[in-house]
Amino acid sequence: MTDNMRGAVLMLASMACFTINDAFMKSLAPQMPLFQALTLRGLASALILGVVAWRAGALRFRPGPGDRTRILWRTVAEGAAAGFFFLALFNLSLATVTAIIQAVPLVLALSAAVFLGEPIGWRRLLAIAVGFGGVMLIVRPWGDAGLNVFALSALGAVVCVTARDLITRRLSPAVPSLAVALATAVGVTLIGVAGSVATPWVPVGAAQAGALAGAVLFVMLGYLMSVMVMRVGEVGFVQPFRYSSLVWALLLGLVFFEEWPDLLTLVGAGIVAATGIFTIWREQAVARRQRRTT
Repeated sequence: MTDNMRGAVLMLASMACFTINDAFMKSLAPQMPLFQALTLRGLASALILGVVAWRAGALRFRPGPGDRTRILWRTVAEGAAAGFFFLALFNLSLATVTAIIQAVPLVLALSAAVFLGEPIGWRRLLAIAVGFGGVMLIVRPWGDAGLNVFALSALGAVVCVTARDLITRRLSPAVPSLAVALATAVGVTLIGVAGSVATPWVPVGAAQAGALAGAVLFVMLGYLMSVMVMRVGEVGFVQPFRYSSLVWALLLGLVFFEEWPDLLTLVGAGIVAATGIFTIWREQAVARRQRRTT
């Protein structure tokens, strides 16, 4: 299997795992406070990943100062993204939140141009602008309630995930993916602990324990593959497969939560996905042209 195909399979699998994890976590919303759920899921994930990383020898790796700083900031970004994302997920539909998150490739392309000095042409700028228009169709700040805090929270998750992915691309190849996934789990757990200080906990029944166990399994797989996918294959080839999470979100939302987005949300999600794929395709085309001229 080529690096590109391996990256595509990892992206498809990671999107499925994260969306199934999201569905498990959303099922806890009526019965358990957000930060209690994050804390319990994080503790179990960190414990299991710690054992796996120890058995695999990943904990023996000693990163240099640069990689230590990047892992720290990546962990902070991931923890903040989880907090923002689940605040939105506990209060909005699964498909709506997932659709907003699909703006990540657009923000990633714009951020790479602004912060890393990567060239960006007018076509990609136009696609990004149209894509953000699609996001506005989803969140609809002009409605009666205006831009609510939960839609803003989903947009905050987009910013944090973008930062996470930019940092991941700058990690050296020697850093074990398991070690990064473990740091991520610990960071999300700390966010949950900090938030749960002011929130009363509730007893955990058998159904809630089962949902948490499912969330732990799928989020661990998602953590690991989200690190691996950013380190293999060409970004332009792999990233479009990110949009498979929209299909999972629509199906899971309909089957388990009886949710189906309205027409404007579906149109907005389609615009975001189409402009994101175009933006990635243009990046790949420009990179190929640059390789031919050097």
